[in-house]
Amino acid sequence: MPEDSFDERIAATYEAKWPELFDPAVIEPAVSFLAGLGGAALEFGVGTGRIALPLARRGVRVEGIDLSAAMIARLRAEPGAAAVRTTVGDFATTRLDATFTLVYLVRNTITNLTTQDEQVECFRNAAAHLEPGGRFVIENYVPELRRLPPGETVHAFAVGQEHLGFEEYDVASQIATSHHYWLADGRMETFSSRHRYVWPSELDLMARIAGMRLEERWAGWTRTPFTGESRSHVSVWRKADGR
Repeated sequence: MPEDSFDERIAATYEAKWPELFDPAVIEPAVSFLAGLGGAALEFGVGTGRIALPLARRGVRVEGIDLSAAMIARLRAEPGAAAVRTTVGDFATTRLDATFTLVYLVRNTITNLTTQDEQVECFRNAAAHLEPGGRFVIENYVPELRRLPPGETVHAFAVGQEHLGFEEYDVASQIATSHHYWLADGRMETFSSRHRYVWPSELDLMARIAGMRLEERWAGWTRTPFTGESRSHVSVWRKADGR
């Protein structure tokens, strides 16, 4: 079972700590992309419903799985939450008694699974929930190893007056530990979480193991081309017809 880093302390302040994620300019392209792919969707790592709730308002039937009961409790308190059925569980292994045309996983959440085996099981679980021809979508960052100075293991990804963020890389284990420091009301608050970073090509192999093939890959939700300089990707794999 993966570690649940998103306890009540983080759930209660999630939007305040990462306000950029709730910007309509960030949410709307993702929702539009996903709404164009499926009529019934399952979100792995549904969290507070940042994407699931507006997607449901588009008329898509949405269900969600999340390991954090605290995050789901926040979702249940949001307007329109009745439209999104939720289950507390590990999205790599929890099975629902339903199939979908779309399974999706956003904002680097695949890296919350900190072993390769768990990530492979996530792909298998997605395929098990998909109807033939259905799609699995992941939004994830490209590992920032190129930005590490020679001999260094730490990369700063957020530097502001109220928030500092550093990624600490262990290249032997393919683990990156995210360290966050927030200054709020005159005091420092900290949060650290472990992640297994993963390359797009490795995700493609996991998809093939699960009976899916890459259909499209973009640098973001607005379908800008993915290149060697892209720092993130949105990838779509399609389950084979008849599987």
